[in-house]
Amino acid sequence: MTRSEHRGGPRHSRAARRHAAATDPVEVQTGLGHGHSHDHGAAAPADRRVRIAIATLLVPAVLATLVGLVLLFPFERAQPTDGAAAAPRVTGSVVATAESDCEPGGGDRGCAALTVRLTGGPAAGVSIVTLVSVVRGVSPFTTGDDVVLTLTGDPTDPESYQIVDFQRGTPLALLALLFAAAVVALGRWRGVAALGSLVLTGVVLTGFVLPAILAGRDPLAVAVVGCSAIMFGALYLTHGVSARTSVAVLGTLGSLVLIGLLGAGFAATTSLTGADEDTASLANALGTALDGRGIVLAGLMIGALGALDDVTVTQTSAVWELRAAAPTLRPATLFTSAMRIGRDHVASAVNTLVLAYAGASLPLLLLFSVAERGLADTLTTQVIAVEVVRTLVGSIGLVASVPLTTALAVAVVTRGRVVRPT
Repeated sequence: MTRSEHRGGPRHSRAARRHAAATDPVEVQTGLGHGHSHDHGAAAPADRRVRIAIATLLVPAVLATLVGLVLLFPFERAQPTDGAAAAPRVTGSVVATAESDCEPGGGDRGCAALTVRLTGGPAAGVSIVTLVSVVRGVSPFTTGDDVVLTLTGDPTDPESYQIVDFQRGTPLALLALLFAAAVVALGRWRGVAALGSLVLTGVVLTGFVLPAILAGRDPLAVAVVGCSAIMFGALYLTHGVSARTSVAVLGTLGSLVLIGLLGAGFAATTSLTGADEDTASLANALGTALDGRGIVLAGLMIGALGALDDVTVTQTSAVWELRAAAPTLRPATLFTSAMRIGRDHVASAVNTLVLAYAGASLPLLLLFSVAERGLADTLTTQVIAVEVVRTLVGSIGLVASVPLTTALAVAVVTRGRVVRPT
């Protein structure tokens, strides 16, 4: 091959591609030709029929979510009963410690007398002495610790103060900054969008879901609406408004419906009432009855949503990238190839879900181990059975989301006509 032929080859190839694109407007519209970019932000637009079909499915869901937000929104927040309101908190720093009796003249030396300089509250700058119990001869607080105290009476009376916790604001803020920097460094503008979706999730949970449940709204209905709002906002904010994102939304929505139905069914058949100590304490504080089972189901759906988003977005992107890499793949072959990716992803995601719930229940598992209760007895105890149902129902939803999302993605991405190479 001569040098001119070698130089002419690429030019001829590029000219042929430009000619093919110019003579095939469908390929230009769908973006499924050989020149398709693999950039996640350059998702190919779907044709008009696909967009109409997607809108037909999603627009009613969006409208129903908006209506649900309005109908369930707690315009009047629940108030705790008399005596259940939290005591004011002030900050302080431990400047000295000494052994002490828990009762004057008791001689037990079972407490530590802490001298605390108050750094917040009405008596800031004043030093007070307060007692804390020691555990196996070791005080939980020592000199130099920044602590949080409750104030239950006269600010000038040292006996009105009690240490309840450490101050953790500064290290947690530093950790949050490191997390945000890592996300932005890797994802750049998409990382910024992901942080925005995280903020949106926090707003929905703290501004709608929690207050609505406390106000007496049906917990399952609140969870359905809240999860839908988080799903629409987070996915479209992070990944942009496109057919690819809409497919992930549809897959997530369908899987959430399945999880809700299975959760309600198995919560009833396993007699999960949700009447545990935490729920009883909350009901006493509010002075009203709470739907314990509904709270269990609400937690199940919220906990599964994060894993579902991960699986459906990844599966949709896999279909799009496989199609871009091999535009001539038949739909059945494309589905089979994407499912291989999905199987590996789900296998890891299910294990992650099990470990997450096991980690959250680790103190209870340790307690049951100390009591030497059998495995079957432990698993059927209500507090553990709740986590078992959450894990298994959530895992079924994850498994179902893979073929559902893959089938939707293949149906959307193969609507356009592709020019086969000659």
